[in-house]
Amino acid sequence: MDTKKYLIFDLSEIDKIDFSQILTTSADTMRKSFDGSKGIIKWDGDEPSFVSTLNSKSSIYNIEEIQEVLLTEEWTGPIQISGTTN
Repeated sequence: MDTKKYLIFDLSEIDKIDFSQILTTSADTMRKSFDGSKGIIKWDGDEPSFVSTLNSKSSIYNIEEIQEVLLTEEWTGPIQISGTTN
């Protein structure tokens, strides 16, 4: 069973992220929203201490929940069908 936890936050707060406390290794390797305004961090175990300093934090997701979020247009971009945007 995957026990990792995931959190979405506004990248304007990237300076508050302590990468030594989480499984995400850097801002460069972090999953970002299609428009580049949000990022996802992940950790295993207790919530990292810096999370409480984030003003833009989402709910905490498990793997199944974050996979559903990642399927949305915010994370994948517009769907292209025959050269048109829907």
